[in-house]
Amino acid sequence: MSSLTLDAQALYKDLLASIVNIYRPEYQLVGVTSGGVWLAEKLHKDLNISSPINVISSSMHRDDFAHRGMMASMQTKINFDVNEAHIILVDDVLYTGRTIRAVINELYDFGRPASVKLAVMVDRGGRELPVQADICATKVTLASHLNLDLIQGDDGVFSFNVEER
Repeated sequence: MSSLTLDAQALYKDLLASIVNIYRPEYQLVGVTSGGVWLAEKLHKDLNISSPINVISSSMHRDDFAHRGMMASMQTKINFDVNEAHIILVDDVLYTGRTIRAVINELYDFGRPASVKLAVMVDRGGRELPVQADICATKVTLASHLNLDLIQGDDGVFSFNVEER
């Protein structure tokens, strides 16, 4: 176990404030399954976005697909024309960059966006690919043998869980 303590609710508020600074009505928020979807849902409410929630899954493009197989998480659901769209990908934790690489491959299966920005709650370092967030609520250093997972309670309150792999 780690003694790392993160206030997920406060980090969400920081993420929201940063997104408010760049968000324009023509932008599309796309949540990465599953924690990113929870964040995108809350952002939709707080930004008064009335369009349906957009979900993107990394399952079909993961470089470890043969090992992991299909995840039981939500599948991709894009409710707009990706061609020439301005997109903000929303995820909870950025680590190796492999999920974001897979998500971008999935996104390009739907078309060619004009721009893609990445917004994350936590950047934990440890990158294996050249991926970085445009918006990040906080950066932490966490040992590679630990997982950092966003949890959403039944009441909608966010928290983080840190545990051994």
